[in-house]
Formats: sequence, C-alpha cells, structure tokens
Amino acid sequence: MAISVSDRIREIQQKLPETVRLIAVSKTISPRFIQEAYAAGIRDFAENRLQEAIPKIEKLQELENIRWHFIGHVQTNKAKKVLQYFPWIHSVDSLKLAERLDQVANSLGKKPKLCLQVKMLPDPNKFGWEISQLLTDLPTLVQLQNINIQGLMTILPLGLTDEEKLTTFISLKTFREKIAQDYSLALPQLSMGMSNDYEIAIRADATMIRLGQLIFGPRNQPH
Repeated sequence: MAISVSDRIREIQQKLPETVRLIAVSKTISPRFIQEAYAAGIRDFAENRLQEAIPKIEKLQELENIRWHFIGHVQTNKAKKVLQYFPWIHSVDSLKLAERLDQVANSLGKKPKLCLQVKMLPDPNKFGWEISQLLTDLPTLVQLQNINIQGLMTILPLGLTDEEKLTTFISLKTFREKIAQDYSLALPQLSMGMSNDYEIAIRADATMIRLGQLIFGPRNQPH
C-alpha cells in the first residue's frame, strides 16, 4: 500500500521540535500534491525554478496563508519576478544580488525576507558566500533598507559523514552568533537540512528544514 503525502508529513512532524519550520520542497510536484500537503497542515512551500513555479503559485493562490520560498540560484535579471512571487528567498549568495533585490524591492514597495547562502566547505557545485567574503560584505549588507535579512542558509557538499555534517551545521550556527555579536544583526533563522540530513541539522539548532522526497516521494515518480 502506497504511503500518502499526509502520512509522510505526520511521520516527519512527530520528530520535529516546535522551533523548526517544515518547508515542503515542491519542485517537479503537481498542484494536487501540494494541495494534499496543504490539507495536512503545511503552509511553507519551496521552489527553485521560476518557469515551473509561477503557474503553480497562480493556480494555488486561493490557499490562505500559503508561503512561498525561493531556494534556487537567483539571476540578477530575474530579481523582479522572484520578488513578485516569493516573500522568502533562501538563496541570496552575493552582495551584487542583495543590492539588486534591495533596489527592486524598493521599486515594488516590498520588503522580502532573505537568508544569506553560505558555502561552509569548498564545493564547486554550490553557490554561496565564502565566510571571509561575507564578513567583508556585511557592513554594506546591513545598510540595505528594503530587504529583511532573517538568517543564514547552507547546503552541504555530497559525501560527508554524519559527524562531518553535524560539525558543519554547528559551524554555521557559530558563524551566525559571531555576526549577531559583531554587527548587532539578529538572525533568527538557520535554513539547513534536507531529506538526507535534516535530523542532524535539527541537532545543530536548524529553524527551517527543506524536505522534498521525504514528503512527496522520489522525484522520478509521476506527480
């Protein structure tokens, strides 16, 4: 017997502290399965491709209190579209992008909530700030008036042991504390942990976890 989306969500939520927000990664998932997750209590959904996301968002706009999170790489020329559809952006990975989002948000009269994507370990396949570069850019970032920097986000490289994953997640938490102390910048959110490592991320005090396959099943299944 196939396990339903709502059953999977119930099983996951039993493991979550109240301090953790479950974000359902709905890329490649059809609106009817998103509606099933919504009916099971999920209000936060994440997409990583604008072209795929916009029709779904428009089709599901009648769902009250649904929150859309963008988790893919944002090209500066797509900043306006991202801001029009997503109140949350987890993947702000450069000063150039942050400044562009600030400029466009001002013109749109919006104040999006952002996470700064940090590359905690070398990984040529991931976007994100190196720690040293983010420390260089922070004095400029904190001056931007039209964006609301809420926290830090990271995606781990492949092939780490559980111990290495935990150490890296804890390093992001420690880095957040340094920023808070040095720049008086409150960063309540730590967006870290996906289907294969979310329980480890929770041990390191993640506040947002981004789960796709654990909720919706394997991506290669028809949705």
